[in-house]
Amino acid sequence: SKWLKSLQPAPYIKPILDPNEVKTQYRYWRIRIMYSLFLGYTIFYFTRKSFTAVAPFIAEDLTLTKGQIGLLGSILYITYGISKFLSGVMADRSNPRYFMAYGLMLTGVLNIFFGMSSSLWLLAIFWGLNGWFQAWGWPSCCKSLTYWFNRQERGLWYSIASTSHNVGGALIPVIMVYCALELGWGWRYAMLVPAFTSIVMGFVLINRMRDVPKSLGLPEIENRNQEPCAANEAKHSRLPAKEIILNQVLNNKFVWIFALSYFFVYVVRTAVNDWTMFYLPEVKGASEQMAAIAVSGFEIGGLFGMVVAGWGSDYFFKGNRIPTVVLSALGMIIAVFGLWNTPYGHAGLDIFFISLIGFFVYGPQVIVGLAAAEFVDKRAASAANGFSGTLGYFGAASGCYLVG
Repeated sequence: SKWLKSLQPAPYIKPILDPNEVKTQYRYWRIRIMYSLFLGYTIFYFTRKSFTAVAPFIAEDLTLTKGQIGLLGSILYITYGISKFLSGVMADRSNPRYFMAYGLMLTGVLNIFFGMSSSLWLLAIFWGLNGWFQAWGWPSCCKSLTYWFNRQERGLWYSIASTSHNVGGALIPVIMVYCALELGWGWRYAMLVPAFTSIVMGFVLINRMRDVPKSLGLPEIENRNQEPCAANEAKHSRLPAKEIILNQVLNNKFVWIFALSYFFVYVVRTAVNDWTMFYLPEVKGASEQMAAIAVSGFEIGGLFGMVVAGWGSDYFFKGNRIPTVVLSALGMIIAVFGLWNTPYGHAGLDIFFISLIGFFVYGPQVIVGLAAAEFVDKRAASAANGFSGTLGYFGAASGCYLVG
């Protein structure tokens, strides 16, 4: 069908031979690709964290236990995790312009169905399917970032793109709580806000994004400053799926090390992110509005943490990502300990430590996936990133259900 055919990589076109035109086109398309994937992934977080923001209202309305709420959250993480590796392999062999857009539109549709449901089974099915298509987002971003930015600058740009996690995650709890409480819409109608936003954003991505540089007649990013050559490949160069899965990913010990570390990062991230809306009101005596602000603070702290980690790994460690991950982990320990020992009734101090956890959690959040992608052929970058994400989201499922 036309939809499936559009997922195929865009064909390479005749190369541009004018060096000045190459420079101009690269500058234009890098900016356009960057803001497109940033905005697109921001809205992915609207449809991923919509449930978390209104979970207390759902629990009250449908009389669900915390175990059942945790189960719903874990289902998304499990399906997301499984899908992320498979989606990574697909993204390496697809056109990110359409792959990302279609995934975003489908998550919007599933948010609508979720908001119309009352049965725990239906909620679980729709939220699980949402997790599956959520995984079409970041592998597309990873592929675009790998092809449009070189290794010496990729840490900074990768981290800037990753702050879309935080922008979306910071905005959606405030928006959802405001719609559900202040406007009196309730959680069901509040779910329509991220749903329709994501569907519209899918069409924007189709209009704005493009495939790899050679599909626009541009040289590969590593060769952009060299003298242009008239010779070019006629079609997209793809690794066989078996080569990607077995040789590049599963038999790569560095990918496994990064993936296992991702598991533990996600335990902390999910425990704080998904349960703050319950934890602060019930354990620390904060209002629901303060809890929503705390979740936003977690994401805002993470935004700065991502940029600092990405820039630091480029500037101080010359592209070596590992020291940044270790330093972030040490900071994470201190911040979690601080939150645990904050006295009852000190919401401002709770928000500070939750924001600090976000700062230190999101450093590894961005760097581990990037490091995994850099230890393989660039044509398998999305698969390596996806595999590390798979183990990461198994950690997320553990953090969500066990804490609940």
